[in-house]
Amino acid sequence: MSNKKDRLFKRRQMRVRYRLRQCSRGRVRLSVHRSNRNIAAQLIDDREGHTLAAASSLESELGIGRGSNREAAKRVGEQIAKRAVDAGISECYLDRGGYLFHGRVKALADAARAGGLKF
Repeated sequence: MSNKKDRLFKRRQMRVRYRLRQCSRGRVRLSVHRSNRNIAAQLIDDREGHTLAAASSLESELGIGRGSNREAAKRVGEQIAKRAVDAGISECYLDRGGYLFHGRVKALADAARAGGLKF
């Protein structure tokens, strides 16, 4: 990490994950990655080290097209919730990484909650 912003982001990310690990109670982790162009979510089982389900705005079946906005994040949240329910997962905890919980991250989380995930 050469840049101060990168170091601070990494610190926030590790701090969030540390706090979530303290109260995880064996649940899977819904990890969110946001970039300027896309947004993605993964359900990760940290005990096994496996990704159980994933969804991204890059998938053509979501019909998002170009760009990453709240509508795209909402569709990704709906898709990850659907895939989680299909995999038999109803509870998880949200790993927002170093991102603030507003905008696209909040839209994804709200759509995932509406789709049946509890966190």
